[in-house]
Amino acid sequence: MSNHIINRPEDVVHEALEGLGILYPDIVAYHRDPRFVTRSVASTDKVALISGGGAGHEPLHTEFVGTGMLDAAVPGAVFASPTALQIKAAVENVETGHGALLIVKNYTGDKLNFSIAAELLSPEREVAIVVVDDDLSTATADSGGPGRRGTAAVLTVEKICGAAAERGRSLTEIADLGRRVVSASATLSVALRSCTPPGHSVPSFQLNEGEMEFGVGIHGERGRETRATAAASELIPQLAGPVVAEIAAVEGDGVIAVVNGLGATHGLELAVATAELQSFLKSKGITLDRVIAGSFVTALDMHGLSITLLRSTEEFLDLWDAPVHTAALTW
Repeated sequence: MSNHIINRPEDVVHEALEGLGILYPDIVAYHRDPRFVTRSVASTDKVALISGGGAGHEPLHTEFVGTGMLDAAVPGAVFASPTALQIKAAVENVETGHGALLIVKNYTGDKLNFSIAAELLSPEREVAIVVVDDDLSTATADSGGPGRRGTAAVLTVEKICGAAAERGRSLTEIADLGRRVVSASATLSVALRSCTPPGHSVPSFQLNEGEMEFGVGIHGERGRETRATAAASELIPQLAGPVVAEIAAVEGDGVIAVVNGLGATHGLELAVATAELQSFLKSKGITLDRVIAGSFVTALDMHGLSITLLRSTEEFLDLWDAPVHTAALTW
């Protein structure tokens, strides 16, 4: 018996993307074989932005396709990377001679398959890759390791680079911009309950009553520490403090914040977390220049949240404020 409102687990991604196309026919078009999503009305006079990764993180990336963000998104199976052939087909569909920027979260499979896809493309197609590695919980001094995971900062990269592409910036300029956004951002997360993938009946890890997992991953990975649950007024500083330190934000600085629900976190909780985040930042003399709260980069039905901070610049704020029209973000 399934614990999810689905048909067969192996069909869930395809059927969900069919539903997405029904819900937003003016924004996205679903291409079934190979599987990817594009804008319903293609843009032919700009650098194309493509991202992707395993399903199960919705609305990432498919619902970030649209004016001001992505031109295409390439979903794999749940928590599994898309194939290089999927990615290649998506790039060929949306790249129109102005180059393609591939925005890739730092996971081994994603990096490998996006890199292979770039190599398979015709040499006439100019391609650049930006790797997002914002997760502080996997920071390590091991230079030979995979490095930090990519999580919710990918939203800020896609939004800011998407706005730059709409303004006609070159591929080189947009790739440099994306790397600067990555360098100025960081994320930390916590979960009160793990996720249960389709076809499974138990969560990926168990927590006892009164416990929370600090530093979880968006594929149901355990964190770096199990702690006692805490009130929001204690928890949010535990998350935001290391992030502020990592991005070197100091008194007088401002930040763009993403208060991100991991899938089963209520809007009331996210609103409380947002208020506590502003209180914490104010105590440090840091201005909350922009903030969004919602479930943007999820881990199926995980109950928890992440805090992403991007140290503001005038350029970042200008591009963040630029119009966007996608299924998940519109302003």
